[in-house]
Amino acid sequence: MIRRSSTLPLTALVLSLGLTLAACGSSSTGGGSTSSATVASSTASTGSPASTVSTASTASSASTGSTASPASTGAGGSSAGVPTAAGSSGSSAATSGSAAPSGSGSSAASGTGSAGIAGCTPAELKTQKAGTLTVATSEPAYEPWMVEDDPTNGKGFESAVAYAVADRLGYGKNQVAWTRVAFNAAISPAPKAFDFDINQFSITEDRRKAVDFSSGYYDVTQAVVTVKGSPVAGAKSIADLRSAKLGAQIGTTSLTALKSQIGPSGSPAVFQTNDAAVQALKNGQIDGLVVDLPTAFYLASAELDDGVLVGQLPATGGAPEQFGLLLEKDSALTSCVSKAVDALRADGTLAQLSTRWLAQAGAPVLQ
Repeated sequence: MIRRSSTLPLTALVLSLGLTLAACGSSSTGGGSTSSATVASSTASTGSPASTVSTASTASSASTGSTASPASTGAGGSSAGVPTAAGSSGSSAATSGSAAPSGSGSSAASGTGSAGIAGCTPAELKTQKAGTLTVATSEPAYEPWMVEDDPTNGKGFESAVAYAVADRLGYGKNQVAWTRVAFNAAISPAPKAFDFDINQFSITEDRRKAVDFSSGYYDVTQAVVTVKGSPVAGAKSIADLRSAKLGAQIGTTSLTALKSQIGPSGSPAVFQTNDAAVQALKNGQIDGLVVDLPTAFYLASAELDDGVLVGQLPATGGAPEQFGLLLEKDSALTSCVSKAVDALRADGTLAQLSTRWLAQAGAPVLQ
C-alpha cells in the first residue's frame, strides 16, 4: 500500500505509483514463468512418451533364456528385493502396451539419448525403423532380468542394460520399441525383425554360425540348486553330484556344463523349458537342477519351498562364459552395439546395474 505524503508533488506520486505497478506486473509475469519452468522440469523428470512393445507369436515352448528363464531366472539375493515375477505365456495375438521406463541408468529422460558414439548415431544406424531402436526379448520375461514381465519399464538387469545401450547410441527412451521373440526363433539363422535381442544368450561359436553377438554384458557361472532333503543338498564337491539324477533345459550352456563338468554317471534329465525342470525338481523326479547362478539364487530363495543353492561350478579357464546381445548374422549394427556395451563396461555402468539387479550372496565353488 502506498501512503500519500501531504508534501509529495503530484508528478512524483504518479511516477512512484507507475513504477510500483510495473514492478508488480513484472513479479506476476516472473511467477508465471517460474511456474511454467517448474511444469516443464516436472514433465522432463517423469519421463518420455512411453516406449512401445509388440508381441509376436511365441508358440515355441523351448524358449526362455540361454540358461533358460522361467519363473526361474533371478537372483534371490538382490539388494533391490525381487518380487515374484508376474506374466503369462506368449499370446499369438499382437498386442501393444506402454510404460515409462525408469532405473535404466540412461541420462535421457525423453527425446534423444546421450551424445552417442562417433559413427553410431541414430541418423547413421540402419535400424529396422529409422530413428527407432527395436529390441526383442522372450515372453514371458522373468525377474531379475525383467520386472513384472514388462521390458519397457527399465527395471530388471536386462531391461536396464538395453536402455543403457540405447542411450549410448543416442536413442532416448521413447525411441526404443520392444517386441517379443521366442528364444529358439532368435538363435535361428532366419531374418530378424529386431535390431538386437536381449535374453540371456550365451555367446558360443556354434551360435555365431547363425547369428551375431555383441561384446559380453554379463559374465556367467553355472550352479546347482535343489531342495532340503535331496540327495545332493549337502554336496561339497563335484564328485558328490555324479551319482545323482540332475537336469537342465535343452539347448543351454547349463546342460553343456552338466555333461562336461559334472559328468554324471547316468543320463541327465533334459527339459524343454526351465518351468518343466523346476516342476520335476519339486515333484522329486530329479535330485538337482543346473542353471546359471542368478537363476539359482532366485530359485533357492523365492521359487522353491526349502530351496538350497548347492554351489557353483568352477570357471573352466580362459574367457568366461558371457551373455551377449544377439543380432542378425553380419548385421551392420554389430560393431556399434559392441562399442556401446564396451563403453558401459569400461565406465562401470554394467557393474552398477549388476549390483543393483543381480546382487548375490556367496555361493561355494564345487571342486
